[in-house]
Amino acid sequence: MSPGEHAPDPREARTPAEFLARLQALKDWSGLTYRDLSARAEARGDVLPRSTVANMLARATLPREELLTVFVRACGATPAELAHWRAARRRIAGIRGAGETLSGAGPGTGLDAGPDAEPDAGPDEGVGPDAGPDADADAHAGGGRGSTDLAAPGPPDAAGPVTAPPSPVWPVGPHTHADSHPHAPSRSDLHDAHAPSRIRRALVAAVALAGLVLAGVSVVAFLRDGHTGPAGQPARTPVASAPLAGDVRIRVTGTGLCLGERRGTRTGQVHQVPCAEAGVPLYSLVAVGADRWRIASDHPDFGPGCSGLPSGGRIPGAAYEDSECGDPSRVETFTLEPYGRPVRGHRIVPVGSATPGSCVTVTGDRTAAWAPLAQAPCAPDAAGQLFTFERRD
Repeated sequence: MSPGEHAPDPREARTPAEFLARLQALKDWSGLTYRDLSARAEARGDVLPRSTVANMLARATLPREELLTVFVRACGATPAELAHWRAARRRIAGIRGAGETLSGAGPGTGLDAGPDAEPDAGPDEGVGPDAGPDADADAHAGGGRGSTDLAAPGPPDAAGPVTAPPSPVWPVGPHTHADSHPHAPSRSDLHDAHAPSRIRRALVAAVALAGLVLAGVSVVAFLRDGHTGPAGQPARTPVASAPLAGDVRIRVTGTGLCLGERRGTRTGQVHQVPCAEAGVPLYSLVAVGADRWRIASDHPDFGPGCSGLPSGGRIPGAAYEDSECGDPSRVETFTLEPYGRPVRGHRIVPVGSATPGSCVTVTGDRTAAWAPLAQAPCAPDAAGQLFTFERRD
């Protein structure tokens, strides 16, 4: 929440759609993640599962009053503000019908339109099939990491490898006549007895020249790809592997540090940690469109989630963190842009961030373990912004 900024006011809401929009704005105003809200509710003696919050904000109907109360209190609203939220909910439920959808299509079936109508499940419900537009893209809920396995290469063509037919070679024996080969020149084309020999020598020279050219091209490509270098000079950096869907370990390029969280904390903040300790959480890449990726996480304490930026990325320097998938206020989709010639690594670039030109960046002391990651302007030299995605067994 920003200093001096008032919490969203629900009293002007007239429909369930407007009420839910203000609830989402309240969460954004609080600046809290689902984990934070759950922890704050627990500290007050309330129960607020993280999945329930995500489900409530993604639904098309008014939440139950008990759930609304716990959520609004966890967001930091005062008792007077909480009273406004409850009164607004009862008013909308009484006027419009508690089962009305976000589209305004009319009340739902079988639901009491009165102020005590409770169309939703209680606070202990989990995320249902309508948990949000991104629910199916979650690597763990929508098929898991197993759904991202690479397809095995197809079998070779049944006809076998295609080979070029051998080039015709004219006879070179001393007693061979010029017309002994169907493609040899006729006698009428020869100006003297030595013409076939000159043609053969020309062909041999052409073939030899073509071989030299091909060899030269191969050597240049070999040097360019960084396998070796001129005498006395170091080899070029090898080409970084292109990211592939599936289980990965995310290394900060050129270091022994990988991405991970500090075990025992709830913030979800991602740090660079020694790769030998980078098992919390486990990461996987999930393709969600052309050149679009979601970085799914599997935390031993908090379960499945996604890496992302809070509040739509509109806060410069926003922390890069792991949290539940499907929060519409977060940026959870990225492009993985190759950098360098040859490619040295890939930048993690937020898609649709309210702060354009940003990259996920190691901040603070970039040489130290546990330096945090955050959104920062993409640097020309990509310092602290290059990552390698290594397959994890």
